[in-house]
Amino acid sequence: MTTTPSARAVSQYATTTGNLSARIALHAYGTNPQDWFSWLGARLPLAGDVLEVGAGTGELWRRVDRPASGLRLTLTDFSPAMCARLREVPGARVQRCDAARLPYADAVFDAVIANHMLYHLDDPDAALREFARVLRPGGRLAVALNGRDHLAELDTLGPAVGRTDVAAGFHQDGTTAEEAPARIATHLGDVTVERYPDELAVPTVEPVLAYLASMVGPLTAAQESAVRDQVRARIEAEGAFRVRKHTVLISATRGPR
Repeated sequence: MTTTPSARAVSQYATTTGNLSARIALHAYGTNPQDWFSWLGARLPLAGDVLEVGAGTGELWRRVDRPASGLRLTLTDFSPAMCARLREVPGARVQRCDAARLPYADAVFDAVIANHMLYHLDDPDAALREFARVLRPGGRLAVALNGRDHLAELDTLGPAVGRTDVAAGFHQDGTTAEEAPARIATHLGDVTVERYPDELAVPTVEPVLAYLASMVGPLTAAQESAVRDQVRARIEAEGAFRVRKHTVLISATRGPR
């Protein structure tokens, strides 16, 4: 059964932070000694008025050293459950809202961050127009997205156990690392792309099972057994269950008005 990106996001995130937390936990097995949040934080403009749209659990702000002064942080999400977690971030203003209808005046932010969220939207261009609108001249947009081959080894486990919906819905509108730079360039200028170098080396089966359950709900005993067999075979052959990652940071600038 097909569904829209936004409908899937509601089912995954509106009432729980557990699914997102399970996916973040899997990335603890990345082989890059600099984890994603630290890598991203080192590239963000962390001064002035900063807005993160679709901020999720706020994990970025728990991992990144924020300046003692000079940063006024606003965090938004559509999900009541996520907003409850975001209110735990010290010093942040939290607003529940739609990314395509931001409740802010024109040109009020120095930076807008959209970390792995555009592919949850039915109309990402509407959100990009809003990001451009609320940015001040010279303000920066930072968008994180995945390529089509991101976590491909995990996606193939779904069909192998009769769950073709494991990866379904996350790229339905084509908002991927390959497509997004050109799309962003229609709204903002000075577009650059930097890839985060990393892969996963998962030493046990359990984190993989937790990831799959976060995507499609509990597996049956037969499905779990099939996943265990496949993942264990890969671990025995290669020393770990290795998973490709393809994540990029796309930056862009709002020009003069």
